[in-house]
Amino acid sequence: MRRRIKRLLIIFVIVAILGSAAIYAWLFVDLPSLDTLYQHAAATSTKIVDRNGRLLYEIADPHRGKHTPVKLSDIPLYCQQATVATEDANYYSHPGVDVIGILRAVWINLQGGEVLSGGSTITQQLARNLMLSPEEAAQRTLTRKLRESILAWRITQQFSKDDILDLYLNEVYYGNLAYGIEAAAQTYFGKPVGQLDLAECALLAGLPQSPAIYDPLVDLKAAQQRQATVLDLMLKQNTITADQVDLAKSESLHFAATPFPIEAPHFVAYVRQWLEDRFGLEAIYTQGLVVTTTLDLDWQNAAQAIAQRQVAELSKDKPDAPGKNVTDAAVLTLDPYTGEILVMLGSPDYFNAKIDGAVNATIAYRQPGSSIKPITYAAAFDPEAPAPLTPASMILDVRTSFPTREGDPYVPKNYDLQFHGPVSAREALASSYNIPAVKVLEHVGLDRMIGLARQLGITTFGQPDRYGLALTLGGGEVRLLDMVAAFSAFANGGSKIDPVAVLEVSNAKGEIVYKNVPQPGEQVLDPRVAYLITDILSDNTARSPAFGEYSMLRLNRPAAAKTGTTTDWRDNWTIGYTPDLVTGVWVGNADNKPMERVSGIAGAGPIWHDFMLAALKGKPVQPFTRPAGLIDLDVCATSGLLPTPYCPYTRREVFIAGTQPTQPDNLYQPIKIDVATGLPAIADTPQDRIETRVFLVLPAEAREWARDNGIAQLPATADGGPLTAANQSATLAPHASAGVSNPQSAIRITRPDSGTIYRITPQTPIDTQRIPVQAIAADGVRLTKMVIYVDNQPIGEFTSSPARTWWTLQPGSHIIKVTAIDDQGKTLQSDPVNIVVTQ
Repeated sequence: MRRRIKRLLIIFVIVAILGSAAIYAWLFVDLPSLDTLYQHAAATSTKIVDRNGRLLYEIADPHRGKHTPVKLSDIPLYCQQATVATEDANYYSHPGVDVIGILRAVWINLQGGEVLSGGSTITQQLARNLMLSPEEAAQRTLTRKLRESILAWRITQQFSKDDILDLYLNEVYYGNLAYGIEAAAQTYFGKPVGQLDLAECALLAGLPQSPAIYDPLVDLKAAQQRQATVLDLMLKQNTITADQVDLAKSESLHFAATPFPIEAPHFVAYVRQWLEDRFGLEAIYTQGLVVTTTLDLDWQNAAQAIAQRQVAELSKDKPDAPGKNVTDAAVLTLDPYTGEILVMLGSPDYFNAKIDGAVNATIAYRQPGSSIKPITYAAAFDPEAPAPLTPASMILDVRTSFPTREGDPYVPKNYDLQFHGPVSAREALASSYNIPAVKVLEHVGLDRMIGLARQLGITTFGQPDRYGLALTLGGGEVRLLDMVAAFSAFANGGSKIDPVAVLEVSNAKGEIVYKNVPQPGEQVLDPRVAYLITDILSDNTARSPAFGEYSMLRLNRPAAAKTGTTTDWRDNWTIGYTPDLVTGVWVGNADNKPMERVSGIAGAGPIWHDFMLAALKGKPVQPFTRPAGLIDLDVCATSGLLPTPYCPYTRREVFIAGTQPTQPDNLYQPIKIDVATGLPAIADTPQDRIETRVFLVLPAEAREWARDNGIAQLPATADGGPLTAANQSATLAPHASAGVSNPQSAIRITRPDSGTIYRITPQTPIDTQRIPVQAIAADGVRLTKMVIYVDNQPIGEFTSSPARTWWTLQPGSHIIKVTAIDDQGKTLQSDPVNIVVTQ
């Protein structure tokens, strides 16, 4: 028995010794010395160059180059407290190790999962970033977690908490090439760290977790949400009061940057983030990388000079007009086939604090105005879509009220505040009419339009139920980078492209560690649809009604372009392309202040025009490639249907095979008139008094527009009744489905709009405060009587459509409805319209 116990004891000791040796070999044998905590090996810096090898920026180890350490005593207490509350709430009470985090890592490892780095203490982060090799630091394993924890415990035994926090604040990466809190203060706010206040400290403290996601120069909203989280954590730690939290959250932040040697700084910061995501932080410092980017520095400098000149011109006070309050512009150019970023100008002057120049407007979230419309029309032209439209499809550009989920009326207006009546989809898109675009989106549906936008690379649209029909007028936020990528699909025949910033990366030994290999993009758009959009956006005749014949959208070669202007004048855009180059321009103010009535054609248009001419100078003129499966056909210009002898205007249009019209035009109709009376001829009218005249017979919803614009209307019969087949030998043809119009019931109230709120003013007599009430009958409905009611009280009786009268405002909620009797004796009733009148 004793011998057996002795044998077991010997075995236990041997196992213990071997186990200890194994653990030592596993975790301790090559563990770095704490002496290396303040020492970084001198290494060749990483160089970022343009596509022709010209230096853009040199990333030096922060210990050797532009890194500026400061004493902890010079760092505001708010910054220290914000960092501790955010990164390591128990920093001052634990031994440098997150025991719970280690146990969690062990449990995940036992289950075969990947150990994530979240939950590390400040000391653990230091150990990982400053003492472990780049390869080991990038690993997500239990071994790395345990070795990191051992180092953190050792650091805590040898250094004070203040020393560790001092080192952390001077080493951590804050994004935008800023290493350490002093560099961050200079990069984001243009001042020393000692001058930061609570709001600024909280914003910086929120960055290290994800500098790209919370970058205030790209997405201020996300940065402010993160800042609010930091402030709430500080409140939870009782380091600040609730009043201080409220004041800090409401503070308006102003961003700046201290000048340093760099070319294309917004682009360099974009590439710098890509490098860290792909290779890790230590690789950038230690491997002497040479990063060959896609940028063309000559084009970049040209874009900057042109943007600076245009912004200065818009801002200049002139004898006949003050400046337009424009301070900022951005330019983004892509190769539409490879996705290579050739120009990324985030602002005219990166280092100008007065214009928040450090903000990169090419990847900031802004509203696109009408520049989003081509995606709506592309969805509508898809031959696989229900009831696809064509460039010839007639759309009625007349006053239209659209229902919303909230019950409020939505009545869009055109930029020129005019209605243009029946227009083709070609003219509607090229001239950027708003009402037709909303009708097309209603026809297509939000789901289909947003789905196509996502396929093309628009990453910022959420679920369709978040938006209304105003989305096609720019009601959702986008990034200029994504918009230019989406337009690239129109230029390249329908393929999605992903923007590319880096061509090749090599290390200090000259070994290539990354090489971009262009891949064919996914075909997300029918090539024929892409061509139709291009054909329309390059049609100078079709856009002339809105922009004139010699606008800034016209180049000395085939080029397609679309402008956009937001209704509040905060953003304007021009995005356009030739067969081999796509450029997008945004003009506005980084602080989101409105401009003074600057449109896309006047603000962004000249920058786009001048840059494209400069970039393409000396390059051969190329036509857009026309794909197979398209046909050309003459159509009646107004209806988009086949010409008849009565149609006075025809034009040549291009169609996707199978979508061309097959019905003859029926808008221009011959009517026999009694020349003696001017009324329609009847059976007893002598033949020598009958003359056939052609009338433009528009759908019911456009007849008020026709009357207001002096277009001859169908005459009434001798007894004042409506013209019908029964009293006219030339029967009026019913309207074919020639395009897009509002779905309507047999009787519809067109004014006022349901949900409208009116206010009675005491300054004028009540009998002068009236509103028009109007109703129309659908095409083909022949009426003998129509009565308009307000609160069940008749206010007008009519025998034809449209019917219009006036009603004097009365306080309260009111219901308007219409009843009618058709020529068959059937009673018809409209949907009710609800309005409110206040005093």
